[in-house]
Amino acid sequence: MNELRGILADTATRLLGTQVTKESVQAAEEGAWPAGLWTALESNGLTRALVPEARGGAGGTWGDAHVLLLAAGRFTAPVPLAETILAGAVLAAAGLDVPDGTLTVAPVRPGERLALEGAGATSRLRGVATRVPWGAAATHAAVVAHAGEVPHVALVATASAQVTPGRSLALEPRDTLEFAGAPVLACTPVADARVVWRPGALVRAVQMAGALETLLAQSVRYANERVQFGRSVGKFQAVQQQLAVLAEHVAAAGMAAAGACRAAERGDAAFEIAAAKLRAGDAAEVGTAIAHEVHGAIGFTYEHALHFATRRLWAWRAEFGDETHWARVLGEGVLARGADALWADVTARR
Repeated sequence: MNELRGILADTATRLLGTQVTKESVQAAEEGAWPAGLWTALESNGLTRALVPEARGGAGGTWGDAHVLLLAAGRFTAPVPLAETILAGAVLAAAGLDVPDGTLTVAPVRPGERLALEGAGATSRLRGVATRVPWGAAATHAAVVAHAGEVPHVALVATASAQVTPGRSLALEPRDTLEFAGAPVLACTPVADARVVWRPGALVRAVQMAGALETLLAQSVRYANERVQFGRSVGKFQAVQQQLAVLAEHVAAAGMAAAGACRAAERGDAAFEIAAAKLRAGDAAEVGTAIAHEVHGAIGFTYEHALHFATRRLWAWRAEFGDETHWARVLGEGVLARGADALWADVTARR
């Protein structure tokens, strides 16, 4: 771990560990904005981890962002830290300046398309983007919009959109933004329209890996504390076996997410991102079931903290492509390359 990564990891763990509590997450789910937490994250430069130093950021890499996103998932941070890091990365990669404040990205659902009209300072944005993470809370959005058939990355103020509030299963904001000739603050053409989709999947995979770590920690702790038939339930072989399976899935999802971030540092990480999001989704399906089985009836109550992680895992696995989507992407890639190339392609990755 390099010096910057160590500083980011320590700072994120300290801030989130002290300021994110069961009560603060519950309050955020009820509509309260955790202003103190956001101010602390922003003032420590964590929101601009992937923005170059020349543009006022930390100048970090995806490996540096990994420790922040992992912590955000582990502590179920009730702020758009992940989305702001993602939007900053998209804008910076396109050569655009990154504004301060809360950021989000759009569109985030397959098949949705925004249109860019005009050119330069007179550009206007039209279209509807649904299920936008923290759309109403964000001050700006990094969007992918098309001028004809040419994709562009554009910066737009969310205040210029008509907002229809929505919520995910995790009670995180997922809002509809309707742009009807909204002024574009900056834009530039890009070669690939998936400049939000792929890194978005990577961000969610890392967050899910962090939330899975929380599931394992909570489950092990509860199994050791809960006494039944004169001994802790963690002493029973069946429970130990379930916890071992959970630990395997947590480790696999974590390794896949870390590997995808390393690949993103090197360049093309399409294969690794697809594998990481797919693996995180599989782990979420198995892991949440085991965690709730270990906790028994108490894990299903709103008063227990387990659901903060499990509901986010169920919501995040469907965002930026679910397991079916990414399995198809991987399968189509194998077919395109041919069966003879499969082993060499897999073993060449590290």
